[in-house]
Amino acid sequence: MPGGVLVGIARHARPKGPMELLETVEVTVDGGLDGDCRGRVKPNGRGRRQVTLMERGDWQAAMAELGQAVPWQERRANLLLDGIDIPQVPGMRIRIGTVELEITVECDPCFRMEAVAPGLEAALTPDWRGGACTRVKAGGRIALGDAVTVIQPGIT
Repeated sequence: MPGGVLVGIARHARPKGPMELLETVEVTVDGGLDGDCRGRVKPNGRGRRQVTLMERGDWQAAMAELGQAVPWQERRANLLLDGIDIPQVPGMRIRIGTVELEITVECDPCFRMEAVAPGLEAALTPDWRGGACTRVKAGGRIALGDAVTVIQPGIT
Protein backbone atom coordinates (compact mmCIF):
# COMPACT_ATOMS: atom_id res chain seq x y z
CA MET A 1 0.00 0.00 0.00
CA PRO A 2 1.34 3.46 -0.81
CA GLY A 3 2.69 5.52 2.04
CA GLY A 4 2.26 9.04 3.24
CA VAL A 5 3.92 11.56 5.51
CA LEU A 6 3.25 13.07 8.93
CA VAL A 7 2.63 16.79 8.32
CA GLY A 8 1.14 17.91 11.64
CA ILE A 9 1.37 17.12 15.36
CA ALA A 10 -0.87 18.78 17.96
CA ARG A 11 -1.81 18.17 21.59
CA HIS A 12 -3.85 19.78 24.32
CA ALA A 13 -2.86 19.63 27.97
CA ARG A 14 -6.44 19.82 29.28
CA PRO A 15 -9.94 19.24 27.91
CA LYS A 16 -11.09 22.23 25.82
CA GLY A 17 -7.60 23.70 26.23
CA PRO A 18 -5.69 25.29 23.35
CA MET A 19 -3.97 23.04 20.84
CA GLU A 20 -0.17 23.18 20.87
CA LEU A 21 1.63 22.50 17.59
CA LEU A 22 4.78 20.38 17.84
CA GLU A 23 7.58 19.26 15.53
CA THR A 24 8.30 16.06 17.46
CA VAL A 25 6.71 14.12 20.32
CA GLU A 26 7.11 10.92 22.32
CA VAL A 27 4.24 8.43 22.04
CA THR A 28 3.70 5.70 24.65
CA VAL A 29 1.37 2.72 25.01
CA ASP A 30 0.06 3.96 28.36
CA GLY A 31 0.00 7.71 27.69
CA GLY A 32 -0.53 8.37 23.98
CA LEU A 33 1.13 11.66 22.92
CA ASP A 34 3.30 13.01 25.71
CA GLY A 35 1.48 15.92 27.33
CA ASP A 36 -1.90 15.29 25.69
CA CYS A 37 -4.81 14.97 28.12
CA ARG A 38 -6.68 12.36 26.07
CA GLY A 39 -3.93 9.78 25.62
CA ARG A 40 -3.66 8.28 29.07
CA VAL A 41 -5.41 4.91 29.42
CA LYS A 42 -7.72 5.07 32.42
CA PRO A 43 -7.88 2.16 34.90
CA ASN A 44 -10.05 -0.57 33.33
CA GLY A 45 -10.16 1.54 30.13
CA ARG A 46 -9.55 0.32 26.61
CA GLY A 47 -7.61 3.32 25.30
CA ARG A 48 -9.76 3.51 22.16
CA ARG A 49 -9.19 7.26 21.70
CA GLN A 50 -5.52 7.68 22.66
CA VAL A 51 -4.37 9.35 19.45
CA THR A 52 -6.58 10.87 16.75
CA LEU A 53 -5.62 11.01 13.07
CA MET A 54 -6.92 13.08 10.20
CA GLU A 55 -6.09 13.24 6.50
CA ARG A 56 -4.93 16.59 5.12
CA GLY A 57 -7.04 16.06 2.00
CA ASP A 58 -10.20 15.53 4.06
CA TRP A 59 -9.61 18.75 6.01
CA GLN A 60 -8.96 20.64 2.78
CA ALA A 61 -12.16 19.22 1.25
CA ALA A 62 -14.20 20.33 4.28
CA MET A 63 -12.65 23.81 4.13
CA ALA A 64 -13.37 24.08 0.39
CA GLU A 65 -16.96 23.01 0.97
CA LEU A 66 -17.36 25.77 3.57
CA GLY A 67 -15.30 28.39 1.76
CA GLN A 68 -13.12 28.70 4.89
CA ALA A 69 -9.40 28.57 5.71
CA VAL A 70 -9.34 27.36 9.32
CA PRO A 71 -6.06 25.83 10.64
CA TRP A 72 -6.25 22.02 10.83
CA GLN A 73 -5.55 21.85 14.56
CA GLU A 74 -8.93 23.49 15.22
CA ARG A 75 -10.35 20.04 14.44
CA ARG A 76 -8.55 19.03 17.67
CA ALA A 77 -6.95 15.97 16.06
CA ASN A 78 -3.48 14.92 17.17
CA LEU A 79 -1.85 13.93 13.89
CA LEU A 80 -2.33 15.23 10.35
CA LEU A 81 -1.35 12.79 7.60
CA ASP A 82 -0.80 13.52 3.93
CA GLY A 83 -0.68 11.17 0.95
CA ILE A 84 -2.36 8.27 2.71
CA ASP A 85 -5.90 7.00 3.05
CA ILE A 86 -6.61 6.18 6.69
CA PRO A 87 -8.27 2.73 6.79
CA GLN A 88 -11.91 2.83 7.83
CA VAL A 89 -11.60 -0.60 9.38
CA PRO A 90 -11.13 -1.11 13.12
CA GLY A 91 -8.09 -3.29 13.76
CA MET A 92 -6.05 -1.97 10.84
CA ARG A 93 -2.79 -0.30 11.81
CA ILE A 94 -0.81 2.79 10.90
CA ARG A 95 2.97 2.93 11.38
CA ILE A 96 4.79 6.24 11.84
CA GLY A 97 8.49 5.57 12.44
CA THR A 98 8.55 2.96 15.23
CA VAL A 99 5.10 3.99 16.50
CA GLU A 100 2.23 1.66 15.67
CA LEU A 101 -1.38 2.83 16.03
CA GLU A 102 -4.45 0.58 15.77
CA ILE A 103 -7.63 2.07 14.27
CA THR A 104 -10.44 1.67 16.82
CA VAL A 105 -13.37 3.87 15.73
CA GLU A 106 -14.29 6.79 13.51
CA CYS A 107 -13.56 10.15 15.12
CA ASP A 108 -17.06 11.58 14.80
CA PRO A 109 -17.19 15.37 14.58
CA CYS A 110 -19.18 16.94 17.41
CA PHE A 111 -21.30 20.05 17.86
CA ARG A 112 -18.21 21.96 19.08
CA MET A 113 -17.06 22.11 15.45
CA GLU A 114 -19.88 24.61 14.81
CA ALA A 115 -18.07 27.12 17.04
CA VAL A 116 -15.03 26.76 14.77
CA ALA A 117 -17.00 27.34 11.56
CA PRO A 118 -20.73 27.11 10.83
CA GLY A 119 -21.40 23.88 8.93
CA LEU A 120 -18.10 22.24 9.91
CA GLU A 121 -19.70 19.36 11.81
CA ALA A 122 -21.70 18.37 8.73
CA ALA A 123 -18.71 18.92 6.40
CA LEU A 124 -16.62 16.48 8.46
CA THR A 125 -19.32 13.79 8.71
CA PRO A 126 -19.18 11.94 5.35
CA ASP A 127 -16.69 9.14 4.68
CA TRP A 128 -14.73 9.47 7.98
CA ARG A 129 -13.61 13.02 7.07
CA GLY A 130 -13.38 13.79 10.79
CA GLY A 131 -10.61 11.20 11.09
CA ALA A 132 -9.98 8.08 13.13
CA CYS A 133 -9.32 7.28 16.76
CA THR A 134 -6.48 4.91 17.55
CA ARG A 135 -4.91 2.89 20.34
CA VAL A 136 -1.11 2.91 20.70
CA LYS A 137 0.29 -0.59 20.10
CA ALA A 138 4.00 0.37 20.00
CA GLY A 139 5.53 3.62 21.19
CA GLY A 140 8.46 5.76 20.13
CA ARG A 141 9.33 9.26 19.00
CA ILE A 142 7.68 10.75 15.92
CA ALA A 143 8.52 13.94 14.02
CA LEU A 144 7.14 15.99 11.17
CA GLY A 145 8.23 14.45 7.88
CA ASP A 146 8.17 10.86 9.17
CA ALA A 147 6.90 8.24 6.73
CA VAL A 148 3.42 6.84 7.35
CA THR A 149 2.32 3.41 6.18
CA VAL A 150 -0.73 1.21 6.58
CA ILE A 151 0.12 -2.27 7.83
CA GLN A 152 -1.88 -5.41 8.39
CA PRO A 153 -2.43 -6.34 12.05
CA GLY A 154 0.28 -8.62 13.37
CA ILE A 155 2.73 -7.83 10.53
CA THR A 156 5.93 -6.03 11.49
